[in-house]
Amino acid sequence: MLFPALALWGCMPELTKNCVDMTNASSTYLSLGLGAIIGAVISWWIYNTQKKTSVKQDETLRRINELEESHDKVLTEKKQET
Repeated sequence: MLFPALALWGCMPELTKNCVDMTNASSTYLSLGLGAIIGAVISWWIYNTQKKTSVKQDETLRRINELEESHDKVLTEKKQET
């Protein structure tokens, strides 16, 4: 598996029992893993926020168009009455 291959690169107390202290290699792998997880969460949060904003903007534009059409219709009817 992956764990024995990683253990060859340095003493990893998280994976092997004979280690006393966390090594630089172990610290690097841990930091890369945590960084990837945090980056994925932040990317998802930004994507989700932008998607919600886009949906709200589309709904607002749709409503504005409906109001504009209604306004034009009322003005046209008023002109025809006079």
